[in-house]
Amino acid sequence: VVNAVETLVQQGRVRPVIVIGIPNTQRRRDLTGPTEVASDRAIAPKVGGSAAFRQFIREELIPEIDRRYKTTAERGIIGESLAGLFVVETFLEEPSLFTHYVALDPSLWWNEGTLVGSAANRLRAFDSSPRTLYLAASKDAESRGGPSQLAEVIRRSPPPGLQWDYKLRRDLTHGTIFRALENEALEAALR
Repeated sequence: VVNAVETLVQQGRVRPVIVIGIPNTQRRRDLTGPTEVASDRAIAPKVGGSAAFRQFIREELIPEIDRRYKTTAERGIIGESLAGLFVVETFLEEPSLFTHYVALDPSLWWNEGTLVGSAANRLRAFDSSPRTLYLAASKDAESRGGPSQLAEVIRRSPPPGLQWDYKLRRDLTHGTIFRALENEALEAALR
């Protein structure tokens, strides 16, 4: 992401931004919400820690970045696969935490797709603050379900202030979507 942003800034396609990478010790714990699905729980010894990870970002990381650097209220988040699930969950549960959301091949099948099932109600609660969402799915994510359904929910009732785009790329796989769409997604979010 850093190299892509640097190139896009040099080309004048996006404005300069601060990029923060967040390493975590238990990716599957931090990026997933609660689930009662046995196959979901089997992917790691502990899952369902997304609320705590979001709290860390909100209460510790963002204040520390704001303390150390000259920042604005504008923030973005990008993620693919389980990180894309975290991005979508954050977008729906705490939309004011970030201004720009990028989710590539989000694992919206998690917990039998309940996040997508609750999206319409959550979107109705959005305020009119400006936000962007770039959502993309490969043939792999689409076959498991979720991204197109979420796009349809947003299309039917887009929250005020939301600019969004959905790309279904059946020519891409879960392993190729990030590299293929990274620049396009960043440019869409950071114009």
